[in-house]
Amino acid sequence: MNRIEAADYHDLVQPANPQLSPEGDRVAFVRRTPEDDETTAATIHVVPVGGDEPRQFTASDGVDGQPRWSPDGSRLAFASTRGDGDRQQVWVLPTDGGEARRVTGVVGGVDGLEWSPDGSRLLFTQRVTAVDRETGRDVAVEPEYEPDEPDPRVIDRMIYRAGTEYLDGRRSHVYVLDVEAALEDGVDASADGEDDTDAGAAVTRLTDGDADHVGPTWGDSETVYYATKVGEQPDDSVTYDLVEHDIGTDERTEFTQTTGWISGLEATADARVAFEYTDEERLTLGQTELRVHDRSTGDETTPTEPLDRTIGHNSTFEWGPEGESLYFTTPDEGSRVLWSVPGDASEEPTRVYGEGVTVESFSVGSDAVAVAQSEWDHPGDLFLTTRGGAETVRLTRVNHEYLSDRPVRQPEEVWFESDGHEVQGWLLTPPEFGGEVRSTSEAPSEGESRAAEETYPLVVEIHGGPHSQWTTSGTMWHEFQTLAARGYVVFWSNPRGSTGYGETHASAIERDWGDVTLTDVLAGVDAVCEREYVDEDELFVTGGSFGGFMTAWTVTQTDRFRAAVSQRGVYDLSSFYGSTDAFKLIEGDFGTTPWAEPEFLWEQSPVAHVPNVETPTLVVHSDRDYRTPANTAELFYLGLKKHGVDTRLVRYPREGHELSRSGEPGHIVDRIERIARWFDGYSSYHEASPALERERDAGLSSAADDNEGATDETSETDA
Repeated sequence: MNRIEAADYHDLVQPANPQLSPEGDRVAFVRRTPEDDETTAATIHVVPVGGDEPRQFTASDGVDGQPRWSPDGSRLAFASTRGDGDRQQVWVLPTDGGEARRVTGVVGGVDGLEWSPDGSRLLFTQRVTAVDRETGRDVAVEPEYEPDEPDPRVIDRMIYRAGTEYLDGRRSHVYVLDVEAALEDGVDASADGEDDTDAGAAVTRLTDGDADHVGPTWGDSETVYYATKVGEQPDDSVTYDLVEHDIGTDERTEFTQTTGWISGLEATADARVAFEYTDEERLTLGQTELRVHDRSTGDETTPTEPLDRTIGHNSTFEWGPEGESLYFTTPDEGSRVLWSVPGDASEEPTRVYGEGVTVESFSVGSDAVAVAQSEWDHPGDLFLTTRGGAETVRLTRVNHEYLSDRPVRQPEEVWFESDGHEVQGWLLTPPEFGGEVRSTSEAPSEGESRAAEETYPLVVEIHGGPHSQWTTSGTMWHEFQTLAARGYVVFWSNPRGSTGYGETHASAIERDWGDVTLTDVLAGVDAVCEREYVDEDELFVTGGSFGGFMTAWTVTQTDRFRAAVSQRGVYDLSSFYGSTDAFKLIEGDFGTTPWAEPEFLWEQSPVAHVPNVETPTLVVHSDRDYRTPANTAELFYLGLKKHGVDTRLVRYPREGHELSRSGEPGHIVDRIERIARWFDGYSSYHEASPALERERDAGLSSAADDNEGATDETSETDA
């Protein structure tokens, strides 16, 4: 059988964003697959619920996303970059056959597509500048238009960059598109590539001003709801006004406020609006709830309050078709599961579906729920379950051919005690563990012996967040399986600070990211090292984001690990506070600022303890990571060099904080290969010299394309 390798990322398909058709007979979804080292193809596919194979629904030209059925099912709207560079526009495709037509030509790139209940309009958002609004570029722009790069870049905002871009004065605003008008008079992507410049006649902007307007949704066909960031300094505020906007009269009514981070609103035709709420006093440590505001009575309920789980990172919610119950996902003890609850809070939340799986996204229909999920034996597929979760069928096997001849081990769940707390983790063994290599279709039966005659080195993975959780699947599936296939036992856990175990567990790291988390991680290491097949003298550690912070903190506190790889980490909390778009995380988790307690934040930072480090440590970062900017990684790397530690800094151009999840395919492969190569060089189980003693590209896929040392894809710095 073939072993799983880092380069196999090019063969993996990622299904996402399922959307049930109004008739409930088909599911549209986005199918993403690497095209080459630099690009990923994304097209809309449709799969019948009756069991036939999916078929491609949109052309392979541009990057497609956000499929949305019209209420009568006759059209499918989607966003795409086809024919327009990187700028996403709205396209509409007849579902009974015919060509897709482009119906917007806007400057900002569209997001948040949603049909009006009567199917006449589409709602969307885009990020635009005040000048874009004044000149009308936000409703129609010439195809060749490209904004000038500011020179110099003059900054007045507190948060002036995010993702991989400088915002340059752009704010999120809400728009309505008249679909029939756009099809009749608007932009049409014709065969000759020429565009009708009357596109703006069909587009209406609903919002204005120097604040972000987010999460728009339809109530009835004449009413839109959205959230507007308020405060003297909106970038420093976590307060939103919720606004009702009458399309016919253009009347706006602010009807309630919420605090926290708004990903979206969901409303019913009879004016009940669901939204996220987090107590401002517990902004990062408290749980996010769902609230429902009834516009007819002014009453508000919090239907998720009885549930000790958070509507947190990567969670979504929506009303069922009848508008009576809300469906939502939460992290839950190593799974991401689906719940339902009456909007009036008349009953407690009911767990519908998802034990042992990671529900990535879902779509609720009249009789069923379409789910995109991953599990231990596959990185992602579509499933259909009943509204109560009693019966489930699998709709796709997008990676069946790839998995048919690759051995995939099922991780073993491990619970262990740490400082009086129960902590959940998992252990993944190499394919040959127990003397037999199996494919995913040949999983060992319950109770079968897994006794090993050999010992293996152990890689410890630490998750980011810090308030997130890991599962046996999700975005780390490929990396974990690759390391196991190279002969490592892989261990990961959800130490205190993780979500999915209640608010007490998640808030336990208040003012102490490092020691509390490390206590739990090392307790897990101690527990798994009691197994005969784990070599306790061959330990390695890695993690990204908060996991990068923890990897660095670990090597400053203990020399138990032979080597470490710290990725996209936070190394100096004060410098991080001053350069990130997420400075509220420091204010929330530590309850302070660099001016109030500079010495305290310094002591809580890994760079303060660099003189203690002896562990060879590779530092990995992205040039355009504006969530955990590279300046603190540079400080950590320089400190390691100054103190004689074996180290190297690897930086990925064009990439941001999402490198490991959605970066360029060649970079994703390179990153995993460099982690493994760094560990191999310090392991007695691999006949490999340390990476610093080898040619820079030795053993890497990039060597096949570039034999001149460091490639154009990656820059390395070392002495």
